[in-house]
Amino acid sequence: MTYRKVVKEDVKSVAELFDAYRVFYEKESDLKGAEKFLSERLKRRDSEIFVAENESQKLVGFVQLYPLFSSTRMEKLWLLNDLFVTSDFRGQGVSVNLIEKAKQLVVKTHACGMFLETSKSNIVGNKLYPKTGFKLNEDSNYYEWNNC
Repeated sequence: MTYRKVVKEDVKSVAELFDAYRVFYEKESDLKGAEKFLSERLKRRDSEIFVAENESQKLVGFVQLYPLFSSTRMEKLWLLNDLFVTSDFRGQGVSVNLIEKAKQLVVKTHACGMFLETSKSNIVGNKLYPKTGFKLNEDSNYYEWNNC
């Protein structure tokens, strides 16, 4: 398995993974929209995407992070927003290795850390994240306001 930063030529393959990720979160499939969204992220350089590529050069997983800043820390940090591995490759350490790529990005960019959100019902993720060094912040409340 190879782990690397996504390149423009990967967009169609990553869009398939991204679409499957969205469907996992009960969104309607929109492959064309996924491709457009990811193309814009790459063009604008407003996210970092790393992929897992198997021996057949097929993409089997990805992680996408967005840069943020902490005013109280006066430091950059990263939001690990998306993590997905195809069902055939789950349980083989692919997610752990993608998270390692994300950690390397944090270190490389001199950020103070990264955070993520997952649903309480995501049993696999809620076991994975502590295993990879994330700590559940029980001191904060998470609020959301939506306009879409």
